[in-house]
Amino acid sequence: MTTISFFNGDVKKIMPDQRVIYYYADAQTTHTAYPDGLEVLQFPNNQIEKHYPDGTQEIVFPDHTVKCLYSDGFKETFFPDGTVVKVEKNGDKTVVFSNGQKEVHTAQFKRREYPDGTVKTVYCNGRQETKYPTGRVRIKDEEGNIILDKK
Repeated sequence: MTTISFFNGDVKKIMPDQRVIYYYADAQTTHTAYPDGLEVLQFPNNQIEKHYPDGTQEIVFPDHTVKCLYSDGFKETFFPDGTVVKVEKNGDKTVVFSNGQKEVHTAQFKRREYPDGTVKTVYCNGRQETKYPTGRVRIKDEEGNIILDKK
């Protein structure tokens, strides 16, 4: 192992397996570079970032939330309560809650899907549409007035 200490307190270690571990004293951050291209950063607040050779990044936050950023622009976030948020490159977002509910956000609408089959959609113009598992459909205009209630 080779160790280099810098005047500013930083320390660089080159390990026999070719890992390079660099400690930034001021930031109290450790940066480990692996021979296969993986880089891992460990911050003083216990946040850990992994940067993969393919451009993918994985960030583990102190509360154990995990965010994955993919090179194609897709993002996924996994929360400790089981909630998962997925964001497409075009900005469309899907949120899956641990209680079974699902939300979809696009530029055109926001839709909430419930485990019982009920689907509520709010369109960008303010119109609201609710579809019930019984087949009932209720549509409200942008001011909340019911314009259709088909049972």
